[in-house]
Amino acid sequence: MKKDVDDYLQEGIYGAKEINPGERKQFLGTIRERVVFVLTKGQVMQAKGKKTLEQKVKEHPDAKILLNGNITFRYFKPYRQIATKHNILYTTVNNRDATSEYGLVMAYDYAVDYSDESIVLNEKEKANRNTSNKTKKKSFWAKLFGSND
Repeated sequence: MKKDVDDYLQEGIYGAKEINPGERKQFLGTIRERVVFVLTKGQVMQAKGKKTLEQKVKEHPDAKILLNGNITFRYFKPYRQIATKHNILYTTVNNRDATSEYGLVMAYDYAVDYSDESIVLNEKEKANRNTSNKTKKKSFWAKLFGSND
């Protein structure tokens, strides 16, 4: 399709048209259909998902890793080491105008369209937290009257 004068003027005033700008802000410059794996900012700061990332890196050696530039660089050390170990490209994305809940995004340059459940880290609740291991607190009245329950 041929561009007319109005298209050139609009592009000059507002910039080039961008596909899915909301998704690009959320997924650190890429779109959802290209994403293989994500970690939230909190997970990155707590150094979670390293084993899962290493597994994903082995499964997808051609993907690249995008790191959120709004997070202090020292939190990325274990993730950068994994990327370097497996010769995966990583880039820090600094976009002060956009806020993203994600701290790390692993994506391709083309669409792969994985399901939402497969791209997020599944934080498993520790099942070994039994109430039998916890000591029962006695109520005020049991302490007062010496009840042995």
